[in-house]
Amino acid sequence: MKFSSQLQSATLLKRYKRFLVDLHKEDGETFTVHCANTGKMTGCADSGFKAYYSTSDNKKRKYAHSLELTEDGQGNLICVNTGIANKVAYEAIQAGDISQLNGYDNIASEVKYGNENSRIDILLSSPQQPNCYVEVKSVTLLEGDQGYFPDTETTRGQKHLRELIHIKNNHQRAVLLFIVMHNGIESVKAAEHIDKKYAQLLAEAKSEGVEIYAYKAQVTPSEVKVIKQVSVLDT
Repeated sequence: MKFSSQLQSATLLKRYKRFLVDLHKEDGETFTVHCANTGKMTGCADSGFKAYYSTSDNKKRKYAHSLELTEDGQGNLICVNTGIANKVAYEAIQAGDISQLNGYDNIASEVKYGNENSRIDILLSSPQQPNCYVEVKSVTLLEGDQGYFPDTETTRGQKHLRELIHIKNNHQRAVLLFIVMHNGIESVKAAEHIDKKYAQLLAEAKSEGVEIYAYKAQVTPSEVKVIKQVSVLDT
């Protein structure tokens, strides 16, 4: 996924009220940008990090700028706009870059499904085979040399795992697709120390036949694109 316009950079001062981040420019200007991320963003939004933001031409927006990327103390770029993960996954599937999801005629996004009033991120279909329901998760938490998901307790994520188990039990394909959006992460593991219930449900989903894959994206200020498959480790 290419950014529609060139991202600008500034220094991150602080994140607050979940969706707001204050940035500081070299010329001394301090301003507030919108942050599309509901997680804790542990290790992704520390004061002093370099930040990259986009600017909207929509005059009705309260905040014209959006936080897209940060750069940690080790120089790793991190895509903190979680909505981008779905776009990256969609483009990668269309391009045939996720081999396990090739061979479908149609691809759709945000389709209603399940027993808990959910929307699947990506639905793949073909007349000759069962539908494939793909739930996409953005991975940005790095602790030591290990990537984890989630970075906070997620009842929504738990719900999605229950929905995928139900889909699999109804003889459709169910896939959990982790998109690694942190250049420093090389494998993914359930964050049992953060959300024990999610880790338990992930193990249950795997035992029930839900397919679990992780693909790493290369994050740059111009583009975020899937480059390779990485391991999903058991807890």
